[in-house]
Amino acid sequence: MDETDILSRIHALVDEEHRLRDSTEHTDETRARMTKLEADLDQLWDLLRQRRAKRQYDENPDEAELRPEPQVENYLQ
Repeated sequence: MDETDILSRIHALVDEEHRLRDSTEHTDETRARMTKLEADLDQLWDLLRQRRAKRQYDENPDEAELRPEPQVENYLQ
């Protein structure tokens, strides 16, 4: 996945998250989906940062890998 693909996926997930948050019906299913979206977004942002860091230091950005959800969820912001 290149940066264009990653950014496109991020934008799609953010749009879905906004739609869910703006809806008046917040079911258990909706809340579970929002939690999943947040985790997916964290992973994609991490992947994008990895790619940019590798490029900055003259490494191959294609070697960046999607890290497991528990790993990126525990990062300090």
